[in-house]
Amino acid sequence: MAVLHFEYKMEIKYEEYAGKCYFTIKCIPKEDARQHLLGLKLSVLPETAYSWGEDSFGNRQVYGCETEPHNQFVFQAAGDVEILQTDYEEEAREETTGIFCVPHGKCVPGPGLSEYYRSQDFSKCKSHYETCMALMHRLHQDFSYVPGATQVGTTADEAWEMGRGVCQDYTHIYITLLRMAGIPARYVCGLIIGEGASHAWAEALCGSHWVAFDPTNDCLVLDHYIKLGHGRDAADCAINRGLMWNGGAQSQTVSVLVEKRE
Repeated sequence: MAVLHFEYKMEIKYEEYAGKCYFTIKCIPKEDARQHLLGLKLSVLPETAYSWGEDSFGNRQVYGCETEPHNQFVFQAAGDVEILQTDYEEEAREETTGIFCVPHGKCVPGPGLSEYYRSQDFSKCKSHYETCMALMHRLHQDFSYVPGATQVGTTADEAWEMGRGVCQDYTHIYITLLRMAGIPARYVCGLIIGEGASHAWAEALCGSHWVAFDPTNDCLVLDHYIKLGHGRDAADCAINRGLMWNGGAQSQTVSVLVEKRE
């Protein structure tokens, strides 16, 4: 068992004053079999009331509206998460499995990924878990981590054709391949020790449990990861979404700290 302390700060600066801003932020660690939230402190500037809720995937979120003119928006979250001794995230519920079986959004195979999938040999894999491990190892060999090579909107097949990308691309490609293999898979957004930013990985249905795999680092998700949310692809669990009136051009800065409590 381990206890991780995390701090997340997002600052958005506007070129001009914004008259009104609606925001939805998904930066609250989930409660599941692998982790338990011990404490949480939130801060929103300019100060405004906000509410708590969950999206259709059960991801925790805070949302509200700033009605006073402002030229910057700052959200901060800090807390502790207890990482429990388990090798899975949660038990599967049949009624929520089907949506993670089919191509969707940025996880739709094109000619390149389809050909790559057909080149794989799963004959020695005796379970979904073994297939997940084999695909993860192979993808890590055949795809390159290059920051800045792709954009937020890059699809799995587009990234595959380029042969390089970041954690979001590894995860989209991996999920696409798993679904082609008949394995339900979902995208995960979270935090990890040493990254300094949010991280992405995948969960696959192995037997009756969702098991977490990190294709970027070619490893299972262990006690230095904090899960924030999951969905069909990155869009379903984006940390920040909003709508503003005026404001002009904007810039966003995000800082993340994750460390073990002694």
